[in-house]
Amino acid sequence: MATVNQSNDGRPDPRRWWALGALVASMLVLGFDLTILNVALPTMAAELGATTGEQQWMADAYIVVFAALMLPAGLLGDRFGRRRMLVTGLLVFLAGSVAGALAGDVDTVVAARAVMGIGGALVMPLALSVLPSLFGPDERAKAVGAISAASALGMPLGPVIGGWLLDHFWWGSVFLINVPMAGLGVVACLLLLPETRDPASPRIDTVSTALTATGLGALVYAIIEAPVRGWGDVRVLVPIAASLLLIAALVRRERRAVRPMLDMTLLGHRGFLLNSVVATLVTFVLSGLLFVLPPYLQAVLGHDAFGTGLRLLPMMGGLLVAARAAQPLVARFGPRTVVSAGLAVLAFAAVLGSRTTVDSGYGFTALWLSVTGIGFGFSMIPAMDGALAALPADRAGSGSGLLMTLRQVGGAIGIALLGSLLTAAYRDRLDVTGLPPGAADTAGESVVAAHLVADRTGAADLAVSANGAYAHGMGVVLLVCGVAALVTALSAASLLPAGRPAAQADTAPAVATPPTDARQ
Repeated sequence: MATVNQSNDGRPDPRRWWALGALVASMLVLGFDLTILNVALPTMAAELGATTGEQQWMADAYIVVFAALMLPAGLLGDRFGRRRMLVTGLLVFLAGSVAGALAGDVDTVVAARAVMGIGGALVMPLALSVLPSLFGPDERAKAVGAISAASALGMPLGPVIGGWLLDHFWWGSVFLINVPMAGLGVVACLLLLPETRDPASPRIDTVSTALTATGLGALVYAIIEAPVRGWGDVRVLVPIAASLLLIAALVRRERRAVRPMLDMTLLGHRGFLLNSVVATLVTFVLSGLLFVLPPYLQAVLGHDAFGTGLRLLPMMGGLLVAARAAQPLVARFGPRTVVSAGLAVLAFAAVLGSRTTVDSGYGFTALWLSVTGIGFGFSMIPAMDGALAALPADRAGSGSGLLMTLRQVGGAIGIALLGSLLTAAYRDRLDVTGLPPGAADTAGESVVAAHLVADRTGAADLAVSANGAYAHGMGVVLLVCGVAALVTALSAASLLPAGRPAAQADTAPAVATPPTDARQ
């Protein structure tokens, strides 16, 4: 365990709060980078000619790499120095951002997002792992709260910042905004953070890391390609089979390891397992929602990028209301009741949203977005708290890492699966009668592409059909989300533990934070 950094007179170093500011800035960048691209995708699709599947890859490349490398990143920090790896992560994130800003095609954007995922995977767990060397027990909860708030605040800021940048600059600016913040974070970490390490930590399991990345990547690839090629195509079936084999090999290897990187025994704790499933499902729904909604607001309703970002804020408002009210309600009614009710509210919001049409107007969308935020907050916050509260005190770090990894996997699969469902439903309803085959294929790639084809050919009916087809596809996605949330709500009501485990009451402040490494 690292000692608290002190000044020469024995008092805590006054620079620790400046150091915390650097960590908060780093987490803020990671937070809004999870959502900033969503509002930029319609613009990027128009300028780069990206299909819906390629847009899914631009969003998922970051999340897949991020999820695969988060656990080994903590071990790298232990062995080679947490400050060193944190600075390395920020530099890698900065390099990926520059590459994304200068990209001229879809493949380069996807590669840049993957590089940013490597950097993000290093930054997120290590930002918390350095706190014990900066703050004593009496101040650590406040520091953890500040970093957690920065991570959460970044998500609603992403669409707003992205929209403003797109209205004033080119689409690459949504990448370039990361550069000054990451650069300041590097300088601040070098000047203010002490170096800490744990030489006794286990070695990085490169085989398990490779199995995680390739297994998840193959699954996401198959889901994204299925609407284009068909579920029976060999180029879809082979990746699915490979993914199942790779993930099975990962589970087998980790179960046999003396000191596993991915501690599968944690899933044997009933409270942890069930609450983790809830948190992963909610992330699945939210990631899919944030992927399908911006094109509706921009291409169908005609709002600009900044207006689209602002119009996503009602969901964040509902989330903030639920975040303040969740803990008092848990204390009064118990976590099972609050989580189940939150999932039921989320299901209601999704089903309500599935009734959205081209003519619904933004007021109706704002209504169900607000309800979505409330359901998200009431289900996610107590579920994350209950997941780690169910574990012994010495497993809270590894449990946090596993929980965040599962959530990231849920987000990646949510974008891939729900995006593919949207593509299939959109193409099924799109009327391309009278168009040349090439133009018809282009219009079927996305609603943005259909509008471009309509502008070039003067086919006003195509734009009308594309708007209706996209609204229909979004409705199908939201209906599936609602059914999934309702099934999870019923399962949570019957299976979740009724009360909070008393043994872990003192660990609550840490559970809503990004993961620390397993030995912190």
